[in-house]
Amino acid sequence: MERDFHALAQQYKSALLEDVIPFWENHSVDWEQGGYFTCLDRAGNVYDTDKFIWLQNRQVWMFSTFYNQIEPRRDWLAIAANGANFLAKHGRDGEGNWYFALTRDGQPLVQPYNIFSDCFAAMAFSKFALASGEDWAKEVALQAYGNVLRRKDNPKGKYTKGYPGTRPLKSLAVPMILANLTLEMDWLLPQETLDTVLAETVQEVMADFLDPVRGLMFENVMPDGSHLDCFDGRLLNPGHGIEAMWFVMDIANRRGDTATIHKAVDVVLNILNFAWDSDYGGLYYFMDAEGHPPHQLEWDQKLWWVHLETLVALSMGDRLTQRPECWEWFQKVHDYSWSHFADPEYGEWFGYLNRRGEVLLNLKGGKWKGCFHVPRALYLCWQQFEALSLQS
Repeated sequence: MERDFHALAQQYKSALLEDVIPFWENHSVDWEQGGYFTCLDRAGNVYDTDKFIWLQNRQVWMFSTFYNQIEPRRDWLAIAANGANFLAKHGRDGEGNWYFALTRDGQPLVQPYNIFSDCFAAMAFSKFALASGEDWAKEVALQAYGNVLRRKDNPKGKYTKGYPGTRPLKSLAVPMILANLTLEMDWLLPQETLDTVLAETVQEVMADFLDPVRGLMFENVMPDGSHLDCFDGRLLNPGHGIEAMWFVMDIANRRGDTATIHKAVDVVLNILNFAWDSDYGGLYYFMDAEGHPPHQLEWDQKLWWVHLETLVALSMGDRLTQRPECWEWFQKVHDYSWSHFADPEYGEWFGYLNRRGEVLLNLKGGKWKGCFHVPRALYLCWQQFEALSLQS
């Protein structure tokens, strides 16, 4: 692949605007009862009407972001409002915690068992407030963000399954999501809060979860950052580690912190060298740091979001550092992703492949896959390559 940044920018832009966004516009919006259908088969037909809060909020965020950053189109704002109004009415319990799942008409199905629903609500309503100018949406965003800060040290609260105190592992997911969430809410937060939370989350990710000897990002560590020799303590989630690193690059770039940018790129490259399937291509979903059998039976599947977040990290790393390894790896991951996940016949991308790269689930959306990773990554890669084309 030649370093034709203009052509790459056009490829990612056209895929987003002419394929992926229209797929969700045409198939997912529930204009009758509010919110979105996310359980869509290959052609976009609805096969289940339950509404999962992560995906509902992510779609509000996505269309609000497009309205704010690409073009202030009324139809995009209407789609965002359709989700925001539904969620504001049905999404929280009496204490203001966000459920995990609702029925089509908004009845609670699954309790608010961790803070990630609140994280995505804060993201969604922050960007919807910016797009719509609605003060009530700001209040929803700030209330959800307050929940996240209040619960971040005990993210599952009373729904935690583990026995208290026996194995007090903490998860990478919490600080990495909080870092990105805080950036997304920068226009709503006091500068002191913004600076403090970003500094604390980057420090925790890079000091506690990064193994300085192997250069790999662990999924779970003890509160002091030490490792525990057990399934969860040895767990690597390559996609999470790589996604966390582009969050760190983004924050470091805003601060002019070149050293941290290069450190994050080092980690991305280390993870890729460790987690790339040399026999069939693609990145493993889960791995054990010591090479033992992971307890996740789906460990060797190839997932859409893992590869898309990698494309974002590599394109961002290439733009910020011009390190040749970023470009070499980008070509490899780009070729694999576009030839295995993208569906030129029906649009959008498949989500789940087996180890050999064959489609495992013939769907475009479900309980975990919605209007988020594909459009966000296409947008961000388009932006990186547009910037690179202007530099070259």
